[in-house]
Formats: sequence, C-alpha cells, structure tokens
Amino acid sequence: MKKYESIIIFNPEIKENLKTEKIKQYKKYIKELTDAKVGVQDLGKRTLAYDVKGHKQGYFALFNLGCNPEQLSELENKYRADEDVIKFMDVEQDENYFEDEDSEEDEQEM
Repeated sequence: MKKYESIIIFNPEIKENLKTEKIKQYKKYIKELTDAKVGVQDLGKRTLAYDVKGHKQGYFALFNLGCNPEQLSELENKYRADEDVIKFMDVEQDENYFEDEDSEEDEQEM
C-alpha cells in the first residue's frame, strides 16, 4: 500500500453545506474503498493560479490516504464523474510522511 495526498478543487459556486457533504461522502468512500484511515482537511476557498474550466477560484479539500494504484484509479474515476469537481491531483508521499500527522488527523475528523 502506497501513501498519497489527494487534493480536490470544487466549483466555487457550490453551496457550503453541499461542499461539506461531498467531502464527508468522499471520506466515507475512500474508507470503504481502502479499508484504511483517511485524513481530511477543508482548505477553504482559494484563488487559482490560472483559470480552470472558466473559474478563477475554487474550494480545496485535501485527503491523506493509503491505497494501491488500482484503488487510486477508482477514486480518480469518481472525481471525474462529479460535476462539482473542477480539478484534482494525487501525489505519492514518502512512507514516513504520515507518521507525524497521525495525531493531527484525529483532531480534524469530520
């Protein structure tokens, strides 16, 4: 199992309660898919470096997860199917990367 950071950028016009619900749904989906602990951070609304699908801003959500490449591919397909996700990126992390974040992860449970 590899460790990943997965960041989603939601459409800036999405309602706050819908964004929060989608983040919870993605966390639940990732837990069911990987059967592993998932860290989540809602990073809020930010200005983008360049326009993405005609938007200058977006709501960012960051997930820390462990999974295999096939599971990551399934997750990416779910992102692509969501019309409120305007961009996403997954980055493989060092094995030691999450060890320091375990205590923070429990504090930020959604």
